[in-house]
Amino acid sequence: MSQKKRVLFLCVANSSRSQMAEALLRHTDPEHFEAFSAGTAPTEVDPRTRHALEHLGVSTEGLFSKSVEQVAGEPFDYVITLCDKSALECLALPGTGEYIAWNFEDPATSAQKDAYRKTLHEIHERIKMFVLIKSKPASADPEAMTPTDVFKCLADETRTRIALLVTLEQELCVCELTAALQLAQPKISRHLALLRSCGLLEDRRNGQWVYYRLHPQLPEWVREVLKRTLDSNAEWLRPDVQRLWQMRDRPGRKPLCD
Repeated sequence: MSQKKRVLFLCVANSSRSQMAEALLRHTDPEHFEAFSAGTAPTEVDPRTRHALEHLGVSTEGLFSKSVEQVAGEPFDYVITLCDKSALECLALPGTGEYIAWNFEDPATSAQKDAYRKTLHEIHERIKMFVLIKSKPASADPEAMTPTDVFKCLADETRTRIALLVTLEQELCVCELTAALQLAQPKISRHLALLRSCGLLEDRRNGQWVYYRLHPQLPEWVREVLKRTLDSNAEWLRPDVQRLWQMRDRPGRKPLCD
């Protein structure tokens, strides 16, 4: 059995958002991940955080507020910050593999009704996406893809639309997909990361832009499925294509052979 990946969630007070993320990752995939949390100015776990987690059926056992200094000497595969302030302050931990910056509104200062449950839901959705992406091999082999792999990866409307738009246009960047699908950039990026980890897409950098295209080693039968789906569902995709073609200042690109 492979060694579990160690994940550290960081926020300022280590009272709400980072505690939620720690408990949710332990709940979602304890087989592949070990979850920890800390704060740059720790206080104590907010009772409303515990209540929101317990309402969702997530255990709060073992949660307590701790300082980032207490874990600074430990190795982590991922360090994930959950607010802008911690992202600026926590980029010097030794022994860290990958830094990831998330940003969620502090429920303690929010005027929204059920702010803690709302924040918990948003973090839960991000955790589920993180698990989907990071529990897979770092680079999937497109040539070994099975029908189950393909249809599982495309079993989401946003990912299907992205795959068909890329099939149509040959390659697209995040800003073009954001304009076409009218979705926020972080959401588009998360779906692109999943499509890439599945082996359907490949990215390439050209200056400040990162472009996504169908993986060059994608089996011909997968390309044919995407092309036939595109040809048979032009009306379904038409609004996305029109928004893409009407987009002003689309980034320029060099030929793929350059």
